Amino acid sequence: MYVITSLLVRHGLRHRLLFPVRSTFFYDHPLGLVINGTMSFFAMYPPFFRDKKRALLNHQNLTELTSLLRRGNTFVGIHPEGTRNTGEDPYTLLPAQNGTGRLIYEARVPVLPVFINGLTNHFIKQIYSNWRHQGEHVIIVFGEPIALSSLLDLPPSFSLYKQITNKTLIAIHQLGQEEKKLRSFITKTQK
Repeated sequence: MYVITSLLVRHGLRHRLLFPVRSTFFYDHPLGLVINGTMSFFAMYPPFFRDKKRALLNHQNLTELTSLLRRGNTFVGIHPEGTRNTGEDPYTLLPAQNGTGRLIYEARVPVLPVFINGLTNHFIKQIYSNWRHQGEHVIIVFGEPIALSSLLDLPPSFSLYKQITNKTLIAIHQLGQEEKKLRSFITKTQK
């Protein structure tokens, strides 16, 4: 998230950047608030809650994201799976969640797929390897905007939201295959 934020800002994106996160840690733990502030300037917003008692807040946060996107000058980075993949295989995507599809349907803004690979799942190790210029290359592949107009013309439903999210996952999966080829080329040229 920090990597893509710094890349976009360096290349002239002047929009407000938001990356919704789960509340546990980034909003419920003091160190999480420090990391959110120092690493992303509080771009890790809004928080989403796993606790069923706070489920209404998740709907309100999706409504707020929709409003911000409709207003313009806002870029939202979101995992269509509802969380990031922490498994061993970065090319295997998790199942689609309909919240992303709902956001896309209601906001009706262009959707730009992105695939990022090379980050670790350990924050401290990631920072250490960045400072030491060690570890894997972080490769970011951007795709063309996803054509969703035929789906956006249909009446809203949970199954439609899932279809929209699945279409974004297909585009991201294709970018993952592109990233795999780039990574292989980089690895071969460095030997």
